[in-house]
Amino acid sequence: MATTVGVLQIPLTNDLSRKIIHVDMDAFYASIEEREHPEFVGKPLIIARDPSDSGGKGVVTTANYTARQFGVHSAMAAQKALELCPKAIFKRPDFTLYRSVSEQVHAIFQRYTSVIEYVALDEAYLDVTANKVDLASAVQLARKIQVEIKQATQLTSSTGISYNKFLAKMASDYRKPAGTTVIMPEQALAFLNDLPIEKFHGVGKKTVPKLHELDIYTGADLKRLTELELIQRFGKMGDQLYRHVHGVDLRPVEYQRQRKSVGREATFGQPLSSEEQVNAELRVLARGVAKNLAKTQKHGKTIVLKWRNRDFETTTKRLTLTDYIAEETAITYYAQQLWDESGSLDKGVRLLGVTVTTLDPMAFEEISLPLFNHLKQDL
Repeated sequence: MATTVGVLQIPLTNDLSRKIIHVDMDAFYASIEEREHPEFVGKPLIIARDPSDSGGKGVVTTANYTARQFGVHSAMAAQKALELCPKAIFKRPDFTLYRSVSEQVHAIFQRYTSVIEYVALDEAYLDVTANKVDLASAVQLARKIQVEIKQATQLTSSTGISYNKFLAKMASDYRKPAGTTVIMPEQALAFLNDLPIEKFHGVGKKTVPKLHELDIYTGADLKRLTELELIQRFGKMGDQLYRHVHGVDLRPVEYQRQRKSVGREATFGQPLSSEEQVNAELRVLARGVAKNLAKTQKHGKTIVLKWRNRDFETTTKRLTLTDYIAEETAITYYAQQLWDESGSLDKGVRLLGVTVTTLDPMAFEEISLPLFNHLKQDL
């Protein structure tokens, strides 16, 4: 493996010594609602405002596995979800309830390690290289965590175990729900070679067609390009793609960074002109804010939405909540609510911004890959 800089070949460095677990709760919000409302079990359930009551506005926060069989997915317009699944049950999200359950899950994580990067209410990276129970096997740790979560919440989770965050995330996504997948260092390249390019974490819907234009459909196809070629075509993301496809991700599990107010903005050369475009961009902005909040281990009670039209008129609206929020779905939901209440497409949208303020520290408040039949207990 080598990094190309002009004609100079610099070997890629890797760290195979870490043991990282990615925990992802299965259809978290929908599963909680099914637990609270047994009558929902077995029926298509969509966590969103009912479009019949909201004038067709709003987006899907998540859906249970039954609804997903109809093609319903998160970030989809609620009206579209209703068209795909007319018999679905629509349930407004209850983030106070979801956060309380998430706190139960987080408390379980803390029994095993303090090196935790919370990505959302339902997702986290755990560095268990050195852990509080002195257990050498990350696989055994992951299974213990899954059992404790099930006992405490009656909910299932999926875990991925590997030597870096990227591969741990790929592993947890591989077999859901209630899966446990491990990717050993010697297995990583074979796993990535066969992986469809759209399954690579960080490769979005806009990037997939560009990669397909280059005849890149799998990790093996991606590996044919040099780092220089990928950087020239995709900028910083090209460097990330190159490293990931070679099994390299040196990012630490971040758990101590400090930040104050957290926000994201985007300016558009062609003003947004449809609700669908605004919904999509709000989701992207919320995702960025949520990631930064997770890295800084903070959450906030006030969400601020800003937009500017083609006449450069700027409007700012804010909403202060009773409870803290930090996760992408909640930020998206409330930003969408502010937009639905006050936004206008009459003069297009040149700029969108989402910010979370009134911050406080968050502390304030079994299946394996067929390819990898032998789970080594020393990972």
